[in-house]
Amino acid sequence: MAALLFLLDSLLGVAQFVFLVRLLLQWARGDFRNPLAQAIVQITNPMLVPLRRALPAIGRIDTASVVIVFVLALVRAALPSLLGGTGLLPPLLWAEIAALQLLRSLLWISFFSIFLYAMLSLIAPGVPSPMNSLLSSLCEPVLRPIRRLVPPLANLDLSPLWAGIIIQALLILIQSMLNRL
Repeated sequence: MAALLFLLDSLLGVAQFVFLVRLLLQWARGDFRNPLAQAIVQITNPMLVPLRRALPAIGRIDTASVVIVFVLALVRAALPSLLGGTGLLPPLLWAEIAALQLLRSLLWISFFSIFLYAMLSLIAPGVPSPMNSLLSSLCEPVLRPIRRLVPPLANLDLSPLWAGIIIQALLILIQSMLNRL
């Protein structure tokens, strides 16, 4: 049973990751001509396009993407209790766990994006690549406010370090909230 739970959670986690990255790129106004962004669009369009007919966008918010991401989070939150035979959780608790796990996934995506972005800037500074462009559009909205507070020291940008520390602190806080539930 544990292996089945792992497999289903992994598959749902990958799907949630792809839809979350697409949603983040939409919010950050990422370049969708990027080959990596095009791959994400091709993977997610079969589910999004039909749903967009029923759920039109509200302003800049793509409601179809938000609904899919939250439904995937709800299914991932319900999976252990359903496969464990304990039944479905109370709706409010179920939604709270799903929201916290979704926030945790979002923070992990941000953390690893910032880590990769910082590594690419150290390994190949100024070299344009599809990955660098994609990471730039994901990371800059997070790093820009930190750079205003912590300016670079002798051409060394420490904003990724501070962003990683803040994200890890938030992850610890979210994990403690999940442990209380």
